[in-house]
Amino acid sequence: MSQYPHRLDDEELDRLIHFHGHLCPGLAMGVQVARIALTEIGAHATDEEVVAVTETDMCGVDAVQFMTGCTFGKGNLIREDWGKNAFTFFRRSDGRAVRVAARPGAFERDPEHTELFARIRSGEATPEERARFGELHVERSMRVLAKEPEELYEVERFMGVPPPRARIHDSIACARCGEGVMATRIHELDGDRLCIPCAEARRRGDDEPGAGGTARRNLLEG
Repeated sequence: MSQYPHRLDDEELDRLIHFHGHLCPGLAMGVQVARIALTEIGAHATDEEVVAVTETDMCGVDAVQFMTGCTFGKGNLIREDWGKNAFTFFRRSDGRAVRVAARPGAFERDPEHTELFARIRSGEATPEERARFGELHVERSMRVLAKEPEELYEVERFMGVPPPRARIHDSIACARCGEGVMATRIHELDGDRLCIPCAEARRRGDDEPGAGGTARRNLLEG
């Protein structure tokens, strides 16, 4: 028997797939991470009693949110853009923490799956290739779900200080676009208090008044 029970039944898996949008290997990885967290740290968080730090933005983050209750909206899911298949969970009540990181080589790629994925991304895949990719995608996902979490992830237990609780800050109107901005995200330039996109636009010399939407689009596309 696995030391990490908390397997999703068919109904729970269907709800997770509905939440995420599809079944994929990344989502299955997140399920296995969440199983470890639920055993090591505790039950689904209704508020901020558990906080998670994710080192990736892959599909598995949705499974962690769904299963553990650590969500961006509640402020108890923090993303570090480190590109690692790794998560750290803290229990606020006593400082217990666990880092869950993928074992090297645990998720070896299928050459056919990888080749088909590249063809789909490039727009060159035929309908038959897309169908085959879908089959392989589901098969690979189910293989991940069939394993025990400890086969896929290394677990490091320690006592640590969790990140600060989420805080509510005042909003300040951006002097350029007029939209409200959290006070901690305001940039002061030339005596003006600006949101991040407008501050970036001014630094580029693109300082057309009221062009906040254009500034945001340029920042996102840049």
